[in-house]
Amino acid sequence: MTRFADADDAGRALVALLTDVPADAVVLAVVPNGVPAALVIAESLGLPVGGVRLERDGDPHVTHMPPVSGRPVVVVDDGVETGTAARLVSRRAREDGATRVTLAVPVCPREAEAVLRAHYDDIVAVERPLVRRSLQWHYDSLEMLDETEADRRIAESGRSLE
Repeated sequence: MTRFADADDAGRALVALLTDVPADAVVLAVVPNGVPAALVIAESLGLPVGGVRLERDGDPHVTHMPPVSGRPVVVVDDGVETGTAARLVSRRAREDGATRVTLAVPVCPREAEAVLRAHYDDIVAVERPLVRRSLQWHYDSLEMLDETEADRRIAESGRSLE
């Protein structure tokens, strides 16, 4: 089992596995906690990054998605627990015209991956435990960002789509 020092470390581990990403792809960071790994990936691969916002209470849905029509996307989060966020982002990206949708996460339990395979063209994960557990278990330090800080980091990266 891999333990990640932090989200940046997890992003670096993912970059090593993302060998087939088209040059015109867009990195979609699930706000807030997918942002650190997504920024490492975007910088390493020379791609633009945009934040995806979700309403997680009540009827979960995507509240904001940057433009992706006609482009492949790489969806990045700090990991998958239940897969709800990953399913919502994939559905919206396809509705908005993404040509290929890849999920890139440090941790994706095999029980969730089986369901997510129907929603993604490809799933890239460093760790694939049999069942889900708290993402905290996979990180030495998992910084929890708020949306304002996540937005600031995207804006300051110089790679923002927006």
